[in-house]
Amino acid sequence: MPSFDIVSKVDLQEVDNAVNQTCKEVDQRYDFKGTHNEIDLEDGQITILASDSYKLEAIVDILKGKLTRRGVSTKCLDFQKEEPASAGAIRQKVVLIQGISKEKGKEIVKMIKGSKLKVQAQITEDEVRVSGKNIDDLQDIMQQLRGADLGVELQFVNMRS
Repeated sequence: MPSFDIVSKVDLQEVDNAVNQTCKEVDQRYDFKGTHNEIDLEDGQITILASDSYKLEAIVDILKGKLTRRGVSTKCLDFQKEEPASAGAIRQKVVLIQGISKEKGKEIVKMIKGSKLKVQAQITEDEVRVSGKNIDDLQDIMQQLRGADLGVELQFVNMRS
């Protein structure tokens, strides 16, 4: 029986490259000269330290641009609340979302069942497996999910026929 898996994974190497490029650009830009700014990637979390809120916004814009150019969707970023740091600086944590949460998985399954196609969907840990007798139905499901705005970046893997 043909099937495929729906996953939401982030290429951490590309994220690391984007963070490094952002650091280089921040070090070279004139408007950041003489200020203390840091961007770190540890354990699936990016920490941005900026001297003021303007510079924090600029760093976030640079980071989003670098991620987009490297093929990483900005939907995988969960921006936490800004918090004060020492010497009047501002810190913001950005969590990288890996996998599909149970709530999003239920939403995807509900959407698939609402399509009235003869396919089955089941949630397994942080992915959703879709199977059916007709491969065209599976491709229709892929198109519907690509067109829907679910708030997470979806990839379709393990296509078996």
